[in-house]
Amino acid sequence: MDHRKRLQREQLALDAGRELIIEGPVPPERLERMTMHKALDAFRRPHEQHEALVEIAGLDEGRIILAREGDLIVGYVTFHYADELERWSEGGMTDLIELGAIEVADDYRGCGLGKRMIQLAFAEDQLENMIVFTTEYYWHWDLEGTLLNVWDYRKMMEKLMQSVGMIWFATDDPEICSHPANCLMVRIGKEVPLRSVEHFDRVRFRQRFMY
Repeated sequence: MDHRKRLQREQLALDAGRELIIEGPVPPERLERMTMHKALDAFRRPHEQHEALVEIAGLDEGRIILAREGDLIVGYVTFHYADELERWSEGGMTDLIELGAIEVADDYRGCGLGKRMIQLAFAEDQLENMIVFTTEYYWHWDLEGTLLNVWDYRKMMEKLMQSVGMIWFATDDPEICSHPANCLMVRIGKEVPLRSVEHFDRVRFRQRFMY
């Protein structure tokens, strides 16, 4: 499988002459020299998440897009194959990749970093030969920090994903169906063959007779 990794970089000016760099896919050796903002703790403790990012960046299909101030990582997005214990890996599809974690440190929210990082990931047709999916679960959302209810947060996440052409797809996956705010969003690249789309449909639905 051709995993296209073409380094992209852009700058974002902050106040008092400060500047953020948004870039990726970042190679593991570069990531190793960076540090994580202490507020990036939604999934693991910061140093543990840093190790996870380095590991993902080293995978053939893995890619890390990040926002940094100097060598301090203040936000990131991960792309990788689905965990082997999840249904999304069952088809063995080499052209199905998951947009996994998205996290921005509290002090850097409001700058549109999530949208900028995701859009940068799709630059130069890097993912046009892939089906990219994300599973949105309300229990991962920072409802307390944002003061949003589950429906407003869902709308925010949908809008974020729609910025790169991802749309809502139906599925009978039990975890997604366990709460109406959860959702599956997908972008099918323009180079993805029909056989892969059909294969993904079979992965999405195990109980097709119900639909």
